[in-house]
Amino acid sequence: MSVYHNILIRNLVLQTMVLACLLLQSQAATAMEQNGSGTNPEIIRAETLSGLQTFFQALDYDWQQLDQGVPPFILERFPQDINQATSVIAKKQAFFMGLLPMILMVNQEIEDQRKAFTQILERSHKARETSDEDLERLEKTTQAYRLRGDPITDHRTRERLLKRIDIIPPSMVLAQAANESAWGTSRFAQLGNNLFGEWTYKPGTGIIPAGRPPGETYEVRKFSSIYAAIHSYMRNLNTNGAYRKLRDIRAKLRQEEKPVTGIALARGLSKYSQRGDEYIKEIQSMIRQNKLAVANETFLREPGVDVLISINTTGSGLISSRNRAIGHFSPSPRENP
Repeated sequence: MSVYHNILIRNLVLQTMVLACLLLQSQAATAMEQNGSGTNPEIIRAETLSGLQTFFQALDYDWQQLDQGVPPFILERFPQDINQATSVIAKKQAFFMGLLPMILMVNQEIEDQRKAFTQILERSHKARETSDEDLERLEKTTQAYRLRGDPITDHRTRERLLKRIDIIPPSMVLAQAANESAWGTSRFAQLGNNLFGEWTYKPGTGIIPAGRPPGETYEVRKFSSIYAAIHSYMRNLNTNGAYRKLRDIRAKLRQEEKPVTGIALARGLSKYSQRGDEYIKEIQSMIRQNKLAVANETFLREPGVDVLISINTTGSGLISSRNRAIGHFSPSPRENP
């Protein structure tokens, strides 16, 4: 094959990757317009682990220096060669660093929702009436968190909603993602961005598990991005009746003005796995062994200048594109096994 043909093929591949990235950018921008999100992350498609690590270095993003903040970016999927890292530590750090920005971004969205909700309650209390705009927002919020009732007049609905609109500690999210997805290497993680073992009962919409018993119809959900998977997972913990204990633990910590930690909230995960208490101990152990509590103390950096508008080399296997924002994905509730 001639040098000309090699160059032509390489350019075609690059164009295809850029178009794919721009498509995701367009979808995310639409989501922002619909939901009012103000973040401005990079969208990253890392074909190789080295490409992902190159991106981290370019952003001066280091797991050992989380006190300097975390750059906002969206990782489409984990590279297929993540399991071939030169060391276990390198694999773990790449996994945690790839997820942490998106976890913080989803938590920021939840915090914004909670703030908006409490502001509506305050306005309504002072004015002794609620505007049509606020009523519409309340209705959307109540429906999104799968509740019925009027939080303005019904104190039980109000209390339940405040229990649901709250963050999930990054330490627990990271530990569960690693546990459920085998550090991003599982078939479901690679093919469907499913890091948390979520199910669907709509035939043909997910991935059929190899060991599914005869007669069962459930499938493992597929997500358009890792961000969508994280969003769905958090919404599941915040709305599913199986995790009421988790929300009660969190609400009590808030009431006592104590930190909301992954170790504490993991006690509410007994129904997440058939292993019950053993699963809880395993998640807590992963948080301790990997010193994940540090992830609860960090913060999202302000989006910087477009230092990496486009990166794509055969050596790094990375493509990056500036996105206007990432907004709210509409998740389906998790079907608990």
